[in-house]
Amino acid sequence: MKTVFLGIGTNLGEREENLRKSIKLIEEHIGRIINLSSVYETEPWGFQAGNSFLNMAVKAETKLSPSGLLGRILMIEALMGRLREGTEYKSRIIDIDILLYENRIIKTKVLVVPHPKIVQRKFVLVPLSEIAGEVVHPVAGKSIQELLKVCKDEHYIVPLSAKL
Repeated sequence: MKTVFLGIGTNLGEREENLRKSIKLIEEHIGRIINLSSVYETEPWGFQAGNSFLNMAVKAETKLSPSGLLGRILMIEALMGRLREGTEYKSRIIDIDILLYENRIIKTKVLVVPHPKIVQRKFVLVPLSEIAGEVVHPVAGKSIQELLKVCKDEHYIVPLSAKL
């Protein structure tokens, strides 16, 4: 079994329900969830939107390869009504990103792991540090907690609730 960390975000529809449904689908199609972060309300990053996001991080175990994991994530997003189109940021019912896959560094045309923007985004680092603070980012060579301390992102991030 491989340990993976996923980031989940949503800013459309019933946001908390979207998170719950994505967690259920992750367990059904990806593997056993080991830990969940709290939920955070966050400002859109990289674009303007009328709705704030709910974000969280998930630690899971999977038998899937990195490309298999990506395929299942895209399937889950499609099942929930999201089809990825274009490269610009926009509002979405669900967004699931592979943040870390073990301590591997993967660079292909369709997949980059660790997620290339982890170090720039508090909406990723805050929930990830809650469940993986001591984990070392395999490219940056620093723990998630250390990366959070030096992150220059000034977008708001507010704890919304305890774990779902």
